[in-house]
Amino acid sequence: MFGLVPCKLCLLQRQPYYYGLPLAALAILAPRRWLAAGLALLTVLFLVSAGLGAYHAGVEWGWFLGPSDCGGGTGAGSRDVGDLLSALNNVRVVSCTEAAWRFLGLSLAGWNALVSLGLAALAAFGARAAYGSSSVSQ
Repeated sequence: MFGLVPCKLCLLQRQPYYYGLPLAALAILAPRRWLAAGLALLTVLFLVSAGLGAYHAGVEWGWFLGPSDCGGGTGAGSRDVGDLLSALNNVRVVSCTEAAWRFLGLSLAGWNALVSLGLAALAAFGARAAYGSSSVSQ
């Protein structure tokens, strides 16, 4: 999207969101006594996501060593062999150490860390409120 090709760590950072959305839906649809547990799991999941984002941002800033096999895809492929061979000559491997885009000094990985911390705090607040309301009603 927008010409930004994700690296290996970028793709890894998406996984908590892939798991988080169905987990949030299950927590909302589950019986009330399971709401606090679902929100607690979401808290842990987004803390992991924040850690992944912080690690990737640290790799981009040169604070940490990134994975030795960190490179990403090149976008949509072609089925024609001639196009494939010419595309191989123009391939730019995406490195985890280079931020593709920054806003207010933070890369997408840095913003992911902040957003994930916010989501973890929101889920923790909800879990605490749900746990308090379920223990009062029992």
